[in-house]
Amino acid sequence: MRYAVLGTGIVGRTVADRLVSLGHDVVIGTRDPGATLARAEYAEWQEAHPQVALAPFADAARHGDVLVNATGGQVSVAALTEADAAHLDGKVLIDIANPLDFSRGFPPTLDPVDDDSLGELLQRTFPGLRVVKTLNTMNCRVMVDPARVPGEHTVFLSGEDADAKKSVRELLYSFGWPEASVLDLGGIESARGTEMLLPIWLRLMGTLGHADFNFHIQGATAAAGD
Repeated sequence: MRYAVLGTGIVGRTVADRLVSLGHDVVIGTRDPGATLARAEYAEWQEAHPQVALAPFADAARHGDVLVNATGGQVSVAALTEADAAHLDGKVLIDIANPLDFSRGFPPTLDPVDDDSLGELLQRTFPGLRVVKTLNTMNCRVMVDPARVPGEHTVFLSGEDADAKKSVRELLYSFGWPEASVLDLGGIESARGTEMLLPIWLRLMGTLGHADFNFHIQGATAAAGD
């Protein structure tokens, strides 16, 4: 499968690394490849991953059969606008970003929040995409290696397209997520809830002093049709 990971930070690089290890063809998208390669941490990573091309957003989106949004949530719309709608229509977008707003310092707030979400905003702005919100409630290393957290824990799915969610489930299984750990919350509006877990996640990280933790939903499984 050909993946375009949009975003060159630690989240995008971690996901790209895992996809490559599973045998996928991966391109990383950025606004300015030259400026990205001038960053020492990215140049070092690129040297260790010569098989991963770095390309402008539009070229990366053209290449990918599946897109991964690992950009900062405040710039996600701009990044996908640069990717060009002609390269987006019909494709699955795995949205792992959060709309963290650091304009007033730390801890960040969320924008949008409450009656909207980044997942919904992306689906609304780019209706040709099939947006699936997932993996945004945990550290990126846990995203791609759930065994870092002992015991059972949960990854959420939100989205409108059943086939898109099925394909994302398969990817999660390949990352090591057990089928029982994947919880489908329904439509893309349910991304409001998962994005609003970020404030407590940040405080838990501060309290615990590390990021190797996750949420676990314990309870009876809902009956079909409930």
